[in-house]
Amino acid sequence: MQEVLLTALLAPARPTAPAAALLYEQGLAAGGVTAREAALLAYAELLTLTPAAVTVADIGRLREAGLDDRAIHDACAIVAYFAFVNRIADGLGVEVEGSG
Repeated sequence: MQEVLLTALLAPARPTAPAAALLYEQGLAAGGVTAREAALLAYAELLTLTPAAVTVADIGRLREAGLDDRAIHDACAIVAYFAFVNRIADGLGVEVEGSG
């Protein structure tokens, strides 16, 4: 499941359907995404696409899903780290092996 979550976080956003919602629906159909994981995916997508839009209510949803302050911090740090690394790679023109 962690591989699926990581893939979802690294995948480009789909313009017609939020990536987290799509993965959540697919995961529910396969019995593979918990409510906690769905909350993390939704938060990761929000933080990635519109970081200034994150509100106290968004953090509250993470707490309602069972995450404590440390887990929320770690999720934020990991999402921010991937955004940082991807921006550096994009800015330097780095290509993924086998992609071109």
